Amino acid sequence: MDWSREEVEAIVADYLQMLTLELAGQTYSKTEHRKRLQAKLNNRSDGSIEFKHGNISAALYDLGFPCIRGYKSRVNYQALLAAVVEEQVRGNMTLDSAALAAVQQPAVAPIQTDFSRVKSAAPVKEHRVSEPAAVPLFRPVKRDYLEREAQNRSLGLAGEEFVVQFEHWRLIELGQQRLADRVEHVSQSKGDGLGYDVLSFESDGKERLIEVKTTTFGRGTPFFVSRGELTLSQCAQDQFHLYRLFEFRKAPRLFDLPGSLEQHCVLDPVTYRASFG
Repeated sequence: MDWSREEVEAIVADYLQMLTLELAGQTYSKTEHRKRLQAKLNNRSDGSIEFKHGNISAALYDLGFPCIRGYKSRVNYQALLAAVVEEQVRGNMTLDSAALAAVQQPAVAPIQTDFSRVKSAAPVKEHRVSEPAAVPLFRPVKRDYLEREAQNRSLGLAGEEFVVQFEHWRLIELGQQRLADRVEHVSQSKGDGLGYDVLSFESDGKERLIEVKTTTFGRGTPFFVSRGELTLSQCAQDQFHLYRLFEFRKAPRLFDLPGSLEQHCVLDPVTYRASFG
């Protein structure tokens, strides 16, 4: 049974309240929120509510917002939901302030003692099926918080430094101390126009060109790539790797997208905003 406008308005409002609390660093209980929410819904199951939360995550990504950790983005959502999400985020000054503070906060590379727990599987590229009136894949809003986070130089630098440490560890684990000692933070030593940030190596000595993208949010958070980075991923497919760091402030994890980015991500041809659906 389709969700009514009243139900959609109720679940979106509750989701945005939880998101604001999370961005502000305040604790809350998803279970308690769900219990209170169910009284406003038409006998919706926990699974149905969870799925709708994933739809809201996808709609927020499309508007340039972060989403709640643990609510996996589900891209094929109602046009009605898209409209309600946009209505409720517009003019929500508390959410705006919390989101801005979260994406603009400085960062430093954490001291990592166990790199064996850092690597994660990459999200799977999904195909979107939109209703005729649904929002486009990506459209500008008053603020694009994800783009603002991408412009956070402190966060970007901290992520790159973390990857330098990770690559040093990875090569030592492969028994390649000599290659580990040659890992280079090239965006700092040679400039940031090369299309990659870290020069590392395969176990046979072949160069590995690593572009680093860092977020404090979850694994499926969209990111931005430049034309130069995209071109390098296509022209140097055997050497290029994009390392996506996520949940960086909490417990840094990363996944690796080797080769051409087009095989892994849905790319907006205007901005090269890369997502997984």
